[in-house]
Amino acid sequence: MLHEIDLSRVDLNLLVLFETVMEERHVSRSASRLNLSPSAVSHGLGRLRGLLGDPLFLRTPRGVVPTDRALELAAPVAEILARVRSVVASAEPFDPTRSSRRFVIGAPDGASAVFLSPLLEVLRRSAPGIDIGIRQLLPRQGETSPLPAWSDVIAELEARVMDVAVIPIDDAPERFLRRTLYEEEFVIAMRAGHRFSQDSGIEAYCAMEHLVVSQTGDALGFVDTALAAHGRSRRIALTVPNFMFALAVLAETDFVSALPRRFVSMHGRRFGVIAVDAPVTLPRFQITALVPKVAMMDAGIAWLVGQLEQAGLAVRPASPAAG
Repeated sequence: MLHEIDLSRVDLNLLVLFETVMEERHVSRSASRLNLSPSAVSHGLGRLRGLLGDPLFLRTPRGVVPTDRALELAAPVAEILARVRSVVASAEPFDPTRSSRRFVIGAPDGASAVFLSPLLEVLRRSAPGIDIGIRQLLPRQGETSPLPAWSDVIAELEARVMDVAVIPIDDAPERFLRRTLYEEEFVIAMRAGHRFSQDSGIEAYCAMEHLVVSQTGDALGFVDTALAAHGRSRRIALTVPNFMFALAVLAETDFVSALPRRFVSMHGRRFGVIAVDAPVTLPRFQITALVPKVAMMDAGIAWLVGQLEQAGLAVRPASPAAG
């Protein structure tokens, strides 16, 4: 039988010390950050070495350098401490006006660039200590059905890689809570003065060079499905990994691209990018905040979902940017 480790020997403070020394690479600087003496830090490192069976940090004239074993442990230790800090933070009644929690929201940048501005305004006024991390999400390429396309995101939500996902989905497993933030549709974006803005029929559209947002470089998507229903196809001349990058490229080329209407309405003007209605009927999407129901027991997560709903309501109905 494997020998079971006695966790009573493990002082959580030793993991904090490990994390700090890993970041500082210097005993004295680590001691200053932890309000300890250098000898106390050295003593703690000695206990860690005995516990983990490795030197962990080797002294040099300029500080310390981690061993291979220490580098291997850095990520797991950081994850353990992040979870402990989250547990401790949620143990106290959540008060957004006093909280210093950090939440991670996953979303395609075509959605985060829409809801982020009103969300930040709420935080500025009523939750100034809360930090937000935005995790870039894109669907699994080659999937045309929404649920399979976002299955990787659903798995990451259950693994708590992020707190909330904001994605274009109108269905999810029963164990998830869904809240619709706003409805989105796609328009055809291009630089101001582009000839397609004067002739936006399907013949002219298919003759254009097209830009597609694709994290993997896979070019086919729902626009191609819509074109195929009319017996048409297009040339995908370029793929880029996110929507904001797409705006920058459109501003300086003759490419056209199907982009979210609200996104173009909010950000197209600064790039000199305009939009017209698509020459074929494209699907409309419910932009939805998705979170595991069990996570809603956390008052902080429940508050965040509420703020995202308010941010969705604050987004004004958009129309194609004027040329």
